[in-house]
Amino acid sequence: MAVIDRKTFLRNMSLMAGTALVAGPAMATELAWKKSGVKLGFVTYLWGKDWALPTLIKNCADTGILGVELRVEHAHNVMPDLNAAQRLEVRKRFADSPVQLVGLGTNQQFDFVDQAKLKASIDRAKEFIRLSADVGGSGVKVKPNALHKEVPTEKTVAQIGESLNELARYGAELGQQIRLEVHGEETQELPMTKRIMDVAAHPNAAICWNCNPQDLNGNGFQANFDLVKSRFGATCHVRELDRTDYPYQDLLTNLVTMKYKGWVLLECHTNPADKVASMNTQRAVFDRMIRKA
Repeated sequence: MAVIDRKTFLRNMSLMAGTALVAGPAMATELAWKKSGVKLGFVTYLWGKDWALPTLIKNCADTGILGVELRVEHAHNVMPDLNAAQRLEVRKRFADSPVQLVGLGTNQQFDFVDQAKLKASIDRAKEFIRLSADVGGSGVKVKPNALHKEVPTEKTVAQIGESLNELARYGAELGQQIRLEVHGEETQELPMTKRIMDVAAHPNAAICWNCNPQDLNGNGFQANFDLVKSRFGATCHVRELDRTDYPYQDLLTNLVTMKYKGWVLLECHTNPADKVASMNTQRAVFDRMIRKA
């Protein structure tokens, strides 16, 4: 066995320590990125609207985008008129794949002046809640969706908030979160969203951040984010993450900082010829941003 003198031993130990100091931060960064609870998913708003369910699941699996919010009334045809066997088949398709069904994206809204329309929208939302539970989703996205000049603002805010409370109670019984998309010409302003959520105090009512230009209004992005971050649900909608007209890096950094465990869902608004290639691009952009965050 070779004998190492004390001087050589100390020099080798010093080199090993230096290597550890260099590798340590990089390794820590990599581990932090992999441990992040923020997950990338997909909304079938435009890019996936024409895909049948098997194609949709395959495209998501192939691109490593492993969560999906199904917009209703699209080609995948996951709608309340599915019978029990068909619902079970949808559930099985997701269960047999690496892709998780995050929930359903509806257009149900609760600002109607006409109370019959309001009741119909709440009843329809309950149908989607039952459907989401049957097919393996975890929640349903809804909208506020407007204010009306002929109705005091406080009355509309209270009506939307109480509608959410009713649905939140209903959804809680079925394990379904109610996700209010930050949407509508006036209701997408974050101070107004907060007013609605102050009424919708049920813990099963949450918001779905939507990356609107209005997020930058008033005191700016950070102030608006902080206003409602305590009410974030399991979903957050984003456009293409490499766009420069919205502070996406700031958004992801905030989500990582608050230890968000939900889904950042791509709701892209362009129409690329090769949507799967574009999904791969967005996957890579997301990973870079999470590393930086």
